[in-house]
Amino acid sequence: MAVGTQYLTEQPRLRTSSMVLGTIAVAALAAAPFFFYPVMLMSVLCFALFACAFNLLIGYVGLLSFGHAAFFGGAAYVTAHAAKVWGLEPLTAILLGVGGAAVMGAVIGFVAIRRQGIYFSMITLALSQMFAFICLQVPFTHGEDGIQGVPRGHLLGVVDLNQPLAMYYVTLAIFLFGFFAIWRIVNSPFGNILKAIRENERRAVSLGYRVDRYKLGAFVMSAALAGLAGGTKAIVFQFATLTDVQWQMSGEVILMTLLGGIGTLIGPIVGAGLVIALQNYLAASDFPVTVLIGIIFVICVLLFRRGIVGEILELMRRRSKGAV
Repeated sequence: MAVGTQYLTEQPRLRTSSMVLGTIAVAALAAAPFFFYPVMLMSVLCFALFACAFNLLIGYVGLLSFGHAAFFGGAAYVTAHAAKVWGLEPLTAILLGVGGAAVMGAVIGFVAIRRQGIYFSMITLALSQMFAFICLQVPFTHGEDGIQGVPRGHLLGVVDLNQPLAMYYVTLAIFLFGFFAIWRIVNSPFGNILKAIRENERRAVSLGYRVDRYKLGAFVMSAALAGLAGGTKAIVFQFATLTDVQWQMSGEVILMTLLGGIGTLIGPIVGAGLVIALQNYLAASDFPVTVLIGIIFVICVLLFRRGIVGEILELMRRRSKGAV
């Protein structure tokens, strides 16, 4: 009884502290472009959203996809083409990219979820590589040159996105929307079923849940959110290239998620920030950035098995249990 009463009394405190920390984080992000390079910050936000979308699948469903670059890069191509060739308003172009990523997610997911474990991962990798080859061959992607000179335009015909601060705050708004969507999915009854599937799929089946449908739904949502990140990146950097759809991009988002912490909401954000910061600040140095990131990854795997944020949360849990 005492433990239950303590749990009930701690819940409002946890919610209050989470709201306070969230408000501080949003305020810090709003002030960040006055202290840091806005383009780097926008890159962090795009890849953080991409990593959060990937984490929705691996962290809360237990499905490791090696093909998320297809959704990220595919949405970037659709957004760039819609904005440059069709002359669409940037938000509409991004939404088209999200729609395209969702459709691809439905097709690839329908095929992949019929298998489990490494077979699922290999199917996503194979289909992603097929899509990368298609992007190399079809005319509208312009092959190895990619789609360049994508206009940022005016958001809803009003906000001039050629202004760095305006572009940053729009990117921040898109990121916050995507992050809130992921938070809402994870903390919904649908999200609880996904966690049950992750923990024990056979038990979820025995309870009467159509597991494949829930997996497919999560896969499509993850693909759409990855597309939201890719479409936003195409507008921010004004180009879409084969780099966005190649398997290295899938490996990079896996690295970001593992560094930050799988199954944590803010872990992928921390991992993305770390990787992008290293790539930017060490780009001019003679030391290979990929080697340094690899060393950091090995250290994290050996010392922080749950990722940076995961280990911090585990330490906090142990201290709270010790205090009780």
